[in-house]
Amino acid sequence: MEWLSDNAWAAWLSVAAVLGVAEMFSLDLIFLMLAVGAMGGLVAGVLAAPVAVQVLVALGTSLATLTLLRPRLVGRLHGGPELSLGTSKLIGTQGVVTAQITATETGRVKLAGDTWSAAPYDEHLVIEPGQTVEVLEIRGATAFVHPTGDPLPPSRQLPRDDA
Repeated sequence: MEWLSDNAWAAWLSVAAVLGVAEMFSLDLIFLMLAVGAMGGLVAGVLAAPVAVQVLVALGTSLATLTLLRPRLVGRLHGGPELSLGTSKLIGTQGVVTAQITATETGRVKLAGDTWSAAPYDEHLVIEPGQTVEVLEIRGATAFVHPTGDPLPPSRQLPRDDA
């Protein structure tokens, strides 16, 4: 028992190693934060602090890393760039009208190298071939477009994200 109190740092190092191995299996970053706490106990043991102080340092370090560091690390690991997949990646892109678009007759628009059926976002508009349009919405296989440079009527304004 005397050896353990004289070499408590070795016990803390062993605990940190076991927790590190456990982290490799769980990948939740919980055991890693506890291993960091054990390393804090190791530092206190190397500085010849009493065992009670070593335990308090280990607990305090573990608690601090679990509450302050882990949420940020998890958010960074699980987060990433917003990916636009499928048809949603076309929203906001511009294209050229190839066949007249009216409220009663869907036309055609060339978007990102493909030809799409298109309808006007504002059903009162007639969009002629050759005009540049912006995709505001896609429903099924139809792109709802609006001419670029032509403001939307107030009743048709898109909701703003900055509100």
